Amino acid sequence: MKPQLKRLGLGLAAAVLLGALVAGSLLNRRTLYTTTWFDLFDTVSVVKGYARSQAEWDEQMDALHADLLHYHQLFDIYNHYDGMVNLYDVNARAATAPVAVDEDLYTFLDWCANTVYLQTDGATNIAAGAVLALWHDARESDTPAPPGDTQIQQALAHIDIGNLQLDAGARTVFLADEAMSLDVGAVGKGYAVELAAEAAEARGLDSALLNIGGNLRAIGEKANGEGVWTVGVENPWGNDPTYIQTLALPDGYSLIVSGDYQRYFEYEGVRYSHLIDLTTGYPAQYCSSVAILAPDGSGGTGDALSTALFCLPEESGRRVLERQSGFAALWMYPDGTTRQTDSWTGQAAQ
Repeated sequence: MKPQLKRLGLGLAAAVLLGALVAGSLLNRRTLYTTTWFDLFDTVSVVKGYARSQAEWDEQMDALHADLLHYHQLFDIYNHYDGMVNLYDVNARAATAPVAVDEDLYTFLDWCANTVYLQTDGATNIAAGAVLALWHDARESDTPAPPGDTQIQQALAHIDIGNLQLDAGARTVFLADEAMSLDVGAVGKGYAVELAAEAAEARGLDSALLNIGGNLRAIGEKANGEGVWTVGVENPWGNDPTYIQTLALPDGYSLIVSGDYQRYFEYEGVRYSHLIDLTTGYPAQYCSSVAILAPDGSGGTGDALSTALFCLPEESGRRVLERQSGFAALWMYPDGTTRQTDSWTGQAAQ
């Protein structure tokens, strides 16, 4: 073969190979989709991610929604659902006799009582329903006003986690104090999001960002070589800017924020949030907001810690956090200042 013909042949082969690589890349390129739900945990849920087709995305989202809805119903303290024994049923019946529950609910309650409560020095206490109900009713009233101090002190006498009696053999729940009730709002959503995300990963979802009412959980990275998911810490003091910091959220990590700007009412110029300091029975006022960056697979613990650190002085919160591995925190204060752990990776929003 003449040299020029050989070079021409090599050039054609290279062009064909390049064309095949480009075509393959285009065929494998995935599209960004977004799904929004309004029926989970009394909040707005948004999931965005990448799939090869609308049908593939819809199939994944239907399964994810079904998992999240299961936990929403299981942890609901205001409504009964046919076909399951949920927390509403436990609160209604378990002070009279032990109530048998399914494995999902028993495992969750056992974790809350025997792990989370200890991890947070009691600041995240699912047995505090008597106190939380007072503030919920006040917040939802047509004329919101703080409960009376006598009511609060009486309710505080009925939040002893020791009166939540769990029988692993019979898988039952018994409330030894008839005035006690369970409320898992401080931890249930993060726990549910983590389990639902893990189930979605097992089904093959490998590129998504879940935002379930502000609980963020990354699955994989963005597709098409676009890198890790980037998320923001919401501004607790106003609307400008929307976010005060941004940070990368690696695969499996979660960002959970607790703040006094999310659910609250104002009375005589004072803001009363839904996050209650269980040492006083009144809304915590240590800071405006706390953000927790939770490592791979720890979104449930991250949710519990965000509540606990909001309801504790920073010094106490740091001690709680130091006993955990891989977590980072950002505290935001009413005067506009912030403090953070050394491991916090956020950067000022541009």
